[in-house]
Amino acid sequence: MTDPVPAPRPTRSRNRAASRWADALLAPLSLTPRQWLEVDRRLQEVAAAPAWHGALPVLLLERCWLRLSCVGVEQLLERLPPDGSRDAPELLRWRELTAQGLPAHAAQQQCWQEFGAEDCQAALHRFWRVQERGDHGWNHDSYLRLLNDYRRRFALPRPRSLPLLVLARADERDRHEPHRLHWFTATQGGSEGPMRHTCA
Repeated sequence: MTDPVPAPRPTRSRNRAASRWADALLAPLSLTPRQWLEVDRRLQEVAAAPAWHGALPVLLLERCWLRLSCVGVEQLLERLPPDGSRDAPELLRWRELTAQGLPAHAAQQQCWQEFGAEDCQAALHRFWRVQERGDHGWNHDSYLRLLNDYRRRFALPRPRSLPLLVLARADERDRHEPHRLHWFTATQGGSEGPMRHTCA
């Protein structure tokens, strides 16, 4: 995680030097002025929420299409399903048996008896397909980490934070590139100061 970086406010009257500095630091995000307005709107939505709920926003940025979308935290699992192939019950059981000292072949036979040969083979095929294709670092652990971090940040005294997932490219060359998580925080710079973002 990096140090918080002030993000540019999407106004036409930004100071040119400050604008170049902020734009250079946030260049990998490639947000348009309209998208920065959407970030502001969603930050205000999070700030106004009286309590944690499933409709709190999570922003998704598809870099290839320069598309910024928003889903409720409860819809994230459906919109961006995490890879669970490593945690298939058949594979977990096989690992448990081999950790207890059972030879790999005997553990496989035991799993076939408990789950059926077809289910064990399907679980193994899913696992290896993901290994070849890549999961962009998006698995159950990273999904739960995002949820826990969002809840923790929400519970802190204001200002509240908003997550943005920059989705990895789907290109074959980038199959092991991870999705990147950024956090935006609205801060008030005095009673008349502009709202700014920080990105970590």
